[in-house]
Amino acid sequence: MKLTEEVGTWASCFRRKVGAVIVRDNRVMATGYNGAPQGIRSCIERGECLREQMNIESGTHAELCFAAHAEQNALIQAARYGISIDGSTLYCTHQPCVICAKMIINAGIKRVVYKEGYPDEFSLRLFAEAGTDIEKFEE
Repeated sequence: MKLTEEVGTWASCFRRKVGAVIVRDNRVMATGYNGAPQGIRSCIERGECLREQMNIESGTHAELCFAAHAEQNALIQAARYGISIDGSTLYCTHQPCVICAKMIINAGIKRVVYKEGYPDEFSLRLFAEAGTDIEKFEE
């Protein structure tokens, strides 16, 4: 979990610093943090947060943001470099949202460990139905 927190410090988001690490067979396979896609200016570079400007409540309208989520970026990194993550564990600083949950399930990740909660109960329902183990990290 310390590594996910460190990766999260690289985030380019004002609201939340999120890190994700995908591990299989005790090896780090991919990492991700919340930030703008390549070639898109981040909120920090813009000096403003679109979600704050629009008064968007946390856990809603994830599509209205310049950043991709940490979990999404970790999955994309694995795909980009041809790294199999089937059967792996994803560690993240925050509980995944429903959009990330769908991607995690389809990627074949079997276990998710998160540190902080997130206001998205539907993601927990999807993980349960898919048989993906999800657990809150306890120090």
